[in-house]
Amino acid sequence: MRKNTDRAPKADRLTVLRAPAWRTAGVYVVCALAGAGLGLLVGPLADWLVTLPWAPMQGPAELVASIAPPWLLAAGTLAGLALGGAAHFEQLTIRLADDYVVLNRKGREHAFARADTALAFRDGKHLVLLGPGGGELSRQECDLSFRRVADAFTAHGYTWADADPHRDDFRRWVPNLPGLPTGANAILKAREEPLKEKGPDADDVRELRDELARLGVVVRDEKRRQYVRTLPQTGPATD
Repeated sequence: MRKNTDRAPKADRLTVLRAPAWRTAGVYVVCALAGAGLGLLVGPLADWLVTLPWAPMQGPAELVASIAPPWLLAAGTLAGLALGGAAHFEQLTIRLADDYVVLNRKGREHAFARADTALAFRDGKHLVLLGPGGGELSRQECDLSFRRVADAFTAHGYTWADADPHRDDFRRWVPNLPGLPTGANAILKAREEPLKEKGPDADDVRELRDELARLGVVVRDEKRRQYVRTLPQTGPATD
């Protein structure tokens, strides 16, 4: 674990971490080329389908077959660029100063004061921030170089760990797991299905994570399964 320094914070020192421009450009180029290739292929495929009376989707196939190849190429390229834009929208940007950190992903910005940020660490593909009591402030998927992220956090005086120091405290959740605060099992049950169907980044899954945090329960997801730990200050368990 890398410890923070004791120097006084300076608000004017700012580090911005985002995906390199070359990688972002590469995503757009690859998606545009893939879309263009699909646009070139869909025309001949539609021409072939309309010759098969038994083939499904004859109406859409006839419509596509009636479109000139240059327009299909252009449409495929635009669709590829749109996909590249969606991938770019998913990327995490970090603005890091001595006295605050701001995480921006999917157009949502989350700001945390340094005084409220006791630890930052890597958990697989996620960047996690913990508060002084061990509660989880934020968990964001991060495709940035974690070496760069770690160096930036420690340079600004934050404490960094390369793994979750509380990992051994987690238990796999099963219905009616004992030792949880009142209401936690019900929330975890409600979270189970959308987690399996949509994944951990779905809005309702993240909202229920926040509800659990307010009860003093930290949850981590692994292969669509939920693992939980409770904070010491939550008091006696009642579930």
